Amino acid sequence: MSTLDDRILLLAEQVGTVAEERRHVIVTAESCTGGGIAAAITAVPGSSSWFEEGFVTYASEKKTERLGVPATLIEEHGVVSETVAQAMARGALAKSTNATISVAVTGIAGPAGGTPIQPVGTVCVAWGERYNGHVVTCARTILVPGSRATVRGETVRLALMGLIEKMSFGNPALMPFDY
Repeated sequence: MSTLDDRILLLAEQVGTVAEERRHVIVTAESCTGGGIAAAITAVPGSSSWFEEGFVTYASEKKTERLGVPATLIEEHGVVSETVAQAMARGALAKSTNATISVAVTGIAGPAGGTPIQPVGTVCVAWGERYNGHVVTCARTILVPGSRATVRGETVRLALMGLIEKMSFGNPALMPFDY
């Protein structure tokens, strides 16, 4: 059985294959993973041809400052919300020059910070795509039990799987999640 790191590297390689085949360029916007998605992607040789940049916006105010997420959106929905994750995905595409698809994550990796409503391991992942002149987004909330490392690793894995799915099948708003 492979380790999580091995599985993530294999997924990142698959992301690259699909991105090249479909002529996608990726941008990331990360909070709880601290750049883990971008690190996985850039571990793949040749990723500079299909990965543009990554934003690590750990603090709420940086999500507003760097990605254009409205502060009122964070106040209204909470920083760990699908709404904020989708705004991060849109913001990353807006700030990038050539990217066609984005992935964004925000969550509670732990070991502290959870609440009864949003326990440690609550993560919102969003994907965005430039589609017919617009940016279309979709999001998913997951609950990953386990250590901080497990939450972060599983979030990276899910984000990469979603990128593969979205790039393979087109409009991300129309795609179901099977994982």
